[in-house]
Formats: sequence, C-alpha cells, structure tokens
Amino acid sequence: MRIEKEYRKLEDTEEVRIYDITERDLFTKVPAEFDVMTMPFEKTLNNISNDIDLFVPYNDGEDFIVERLGLSALVRGHIEQEDVAGRLLSKTSPGFYKILAEPLREVYQTKKMKKMRFFYHFNEKLARFSNIKIIWDMGKLILISEHRDNSESKLLVPETDRYDEKAHLIEYFSQTGSYYKIKDRYSWTQGIYNIINRLREENDEYYNIVFDLVIPEDKPIVEKILKTLDQGRSNYESIIRIRTDDGILKYLEINLYSKFDENGKLVSRYGLIKDVSTDSSRKMTRPVDFLLKGFKNSKKLALLIEPLSAKQYEFSEGFYELCEVDPMTYHHSREVIDNIVEEDVKCRFKQLFDGEINELALSFTYNVNGDENNQKSCDIYMERFEFGEATHSIGFLTDITEERNKQKELLEANEHQKILIKEVHHRVKNNLQVLNSFLNLEKRAYKNKPNIIIDHMQSRLSSLAILHEKTYNTTDFKNINLKEYISDQDSQLRGLIGLRDGIEFESEVDEDINLTIEVITPLLLVIDELTMNAIKHAFPDKSAPNKKIFKRITKLDNSTGQLILKDNGVGIDNPETITKNLGCEIIKNLTKQLDGKIELIQQDHGTGYKLTFPLDMEHTIEG
Repeated sequence: MRIEKEYRKLEDTEEVRIYDITERDLFTKVPAEFDVMTMPFEKTLNNISNDIDLFVPYNDGEDFIVERLGLSALVRGHIEQEDVAGRLLSKTSPGFYKILAEPLREVYQTKKMKKMRFFYHFNEKLARFSNIKIIWDMGKLILISEHRDNSESKLLVPETDRYDEKAHLIEYFSQTGSYYKIKDRYSWTQGIYNIINRLREENDEYYNIVFDLVIPEDKPIVEKILKTLDQGRSNYESIIRIRTDDGILKYLEINLYSKFDENGKLVSRYGLIKDVSTDSSRKMTRPVDFLLKGFKNSKKLALLIEPLSAKQYEFSEGFYELCEVDPMTYHHSREVIDNIVEEDVKCRFKQLFDGEINELALSFTYNVNGDENNQKSCDIYMERFEFGEATHSIGFLTDITEERNKQKELLEANEHQKILIKEVHHRVKNNLQVLNSFLNLEKRAYKNKPNIIIDHMQSRLSSLAILHEKTYNTTDFKNINLKEYISDQDSQLRGLIGLRDGIEFESEVDEDINLTIEVITPLLLVIDELTMNAIKHAFPDKSAPNKKIFKRITKLDNSTGQLILKDNGVGIDNPETITKNLGCEIIKNLTKQLDGKIELIQQDHGTGYKLTFPLDMEHTIEG
C-alpha cells in the first residue's frame, strides 16, 4: 500500500490517495481489549447510504479504540462488527491507522471538524473515492463517509492473500468468476462480468446478477439450492443455464459455499461460477474464445486452458497441429504424456497433475502419435492454481523443432570451424617446415648462386599462397578443383620468371579433377620443382626464342591421375647425371609423399616427365 497526501486550500479539504490496498492492509484479527457500547440503532445505521465509524481516543490521542465501523468497511474486509469492536485501531487495522491517525488526532485536539477526500487506486486506475467528515461529539470521534464508485472500475479488494494478479488471470482464462455475499450485499469479481457479458452497474451489490438471468426451466434448481444451503448445508454443486442480456444461452457450473456462526446463523456465502458452455456453433462471446481464436493461425504455439482436467479443457489449434491429432475426435487424458521421450519430464508432468508442484517450465522431445521417426522438440510453461475450492491450470506449448535444429546445425558448424582452424594452423606449420628444409638444402647446394635459391623459393611460396587463399576461403579440403589452381600457378610463374626469361607456360587440365588437400599440396610442389628444373637446365641460352614449358593433367580412371610436363629446350645428354641433382632428389621425396610414380619421357627435343598419382588419399579431418 502506498499513500500520497495533498491539501486543497480552496476547498479546505485534505486529499489522500491510496494505491493498491489489500485485505492484509485492512484488518488483522486480534483479541478485544475494551468493552464498548452496543449501538441502539445498528440496523438503521447499516441501511443508510453513508458509513458511520465511531472511535474513542486512547492514551491522549496516541491511539483510538474502535467502537463501530460502517458496513462498507466490514464488507470489504469480510468481517463482522464483533471482529473489530473493542480493539485499538493500530492493531486491528494498521493500514487505516496509518491513514487516519493524524487527522483523528487533529480533530481530537482542536475539536474542529475536518474534511477529507480519499481516492482508492487499484492497478493504476481510480476505483473508488470517499468524501469524509471527521467531527468530535459526545466524547467520540465520528467519521462519516460518503462512498462513490468509479463508473468503469470498482475497488477490488482481494478476498485472500492468494487473490492476486494470478487469480484475476485464471478467472479471465478459465471463464471463472466468484462472489461474496455478506448481510445481503454482494461483491462480484470481474470474471462474473466476463461470463454474463456486461459491464458493472451501480446496484449490482444489491441483487444476484447471475441467478436473475437463470432461464425459467432452471429457476426451481436455484430455489432448491438456496433452500438447501439456508438449512445448514455448507456446500452445493450443480449446473444451471442462464440467458445473458444479449440473448446468449450459457451453461454454468456453480459451486456455492455457506459459512455459519456457532448459533447456526448464516454469516456469509461464497460462490464460484464457471462457464462450461460447449456449443461451438455459437458466436464468440467469451474472452477465452477470443484468446483461442488469436492462436488459430499459429502452428507452433498453443494455448492450453485447464489441461489438467479431462472433463473441461480448451486448446488452441496449435496444440492439435503440434500433436497431429483431429480436434473432433481427440480425447484428452494423461496418456498424452506417454509420447514424451524423457522420463524425468514425464515424472515432472505427473507431479504437476498430482498437485505436488504448481509450475512446469521445461523442454522435451515428443514422439508424434508414439512414432519415434516423427519427433518434435517442445517448450512448455504451465501453472496450477488453487483458487476458490477448485484447481485450475493454464499453459503455453511451443514447437521449437526448427529452432532446435538450427541451433544444432550452428553448434556443428562452430565445431567444424574449430577443426578447420586447427587444420589451417597444421597445414601452415607443415608447409613452412617443408620450405625451410628445401631452403637449407639449397643453401648448401647453391651457396654461390643465390638467384636460383630466390627463384625456387618464390615459386614455391607463390604456389602455396594460391593453395592457402583458395582453400581456406572455401573451407573445403576435400574437393579442390585442380584446373583453377594450375591456371593461377601459370599466371604466377609467368609474372615471376616468364616475362624475365621469355618463357611461355601452357597447361591442359581435365575439368573434373577434384583433389583433396593431401594430394594437391605435394602435386603442386612437384610441378614447381619440375618447372624450376626446366627453367634452370633446358634454356641455357637466355636469348633463344620460343621457349615453352607445357603440362597436361588427365584422369586415367576414377582413382588415378597423370601429369605430363615437358619443355622444348636442349634436352638431357646423360639422364643419370640429371637424376642425381638436388632438384630431382626433392622431386623423388615429394613423389613418395604423393604415393606416386615419376619417370623420364623419351623425346626428340627437350625433356619430359610423366607422373602417375592417386586422385584420393585419406583426409585428416571429418566434415
């Protein structure tokens, strides 16, 4: 409860704004401490429009003894006069003591009348206001209240601590309402108005707004119920029919409860009323129908109302879509949870059904119609409410199959990306080690010819750079198209050496040769070494025209490829000599790494090599 005060000088009135007052703030049950007089005109006072409260100052105005409270306060607090009379205000009603102590003390000390205006706000809306006068007379403080209800909203004082926003929600969803009747005055919750399809009216607290709508055929049922309850029975359940002001016939399940004092006198009556109409052909009249219709086109989200009840439940179309059942023939029962895969989830559902827990929020896998090959991933949130004398439940069911699959794909993609990054580091490290080994060998072999070392390293680095760029941009290590790489390799060689030495590079490569990185890496290095050997030995005359290095790569069959590389240079006088140089040793090692076979080709002019190699080798990573 929150209180704000402001003095209106023009009206000489103090305004008090009270926000979200609850029954807990109104009255607390405490034993009587003082004897007070019984008012001789109590019945008369209860039938006038204004409330009259009487207080006797105690301890020089530090507190006040309650002698009498008006009927409105008693009704809202669901108490009798004897529950508060003879108690200190600070103890029996801490909330009102907080509001009234200062103005009561002021009137007691000055003996002058004080005007006040109380505004009651509930859920940020003005629900009710009272014009109040406090006067001193006959040694007592008399508080006279004139109450006015807002035309759109009444002050809703929760009947119990459990009557909170959830209780309002359950009334709204489950088409349930309740009322109290104390001393011929009724207090109706909003759920009742939802059921009877109308707004609040000024005199609703003076008559039974539900029973007055009962159709003539069911009037005897109502009379029997009330007669039975008045004779001492504390509970009665039945089904009655009403016709609303707009002509809609509704079936209502009523649960009435009566409270009697020790003398058998009726003290109060509580009613819980539920709309159980099942005529699907009627036009939409209930808030719950509107909610269900709002979920009509949603195939992945379902609204579940009263799913714990096999007798009374309503599901939106999303439920039937998700479970893939016919709404016309579907019979709701606990057996639906048998199609859930996870045993711990089944256990949680059963605990909710049995009242061991009141809330369920989890994910699970659902076998549609028990079929393990047709599974869906679902989220569910469900709450169970003990409201009035009945158990209610509301839930939301969501099909998250698509989202779960996307999440799984994303996790797999992330895992694959981690593997690719490791592979990149592994490849770069290995290739740098190979290049470092070649460099150390050539430093010893060509220590007086640094240009040869530089040419060789530039060629190797260019080939590996092409490989890294193309492969790691596509992240595909298993299907590398060879023709694209050879074309780029020729362009690099032409730029590095061709323009300088006047050598042309030509290649023919079958379109459909796709290799793994295990094959293409040593193959490109072999081509590099053969090419550099040709450049170094085939063209000793730098000014000779029409120098050409040609290569052709073809598929011999589905598992074997062949490289032919030849030049039109001076040729080899003694093959045994050329096979012993460093370049040929490197080529032999690379060929061995490739699981291939290389041999010289006999030709009239120039030198040629034929390399046979496998098109596939075992890949080091999955994916």
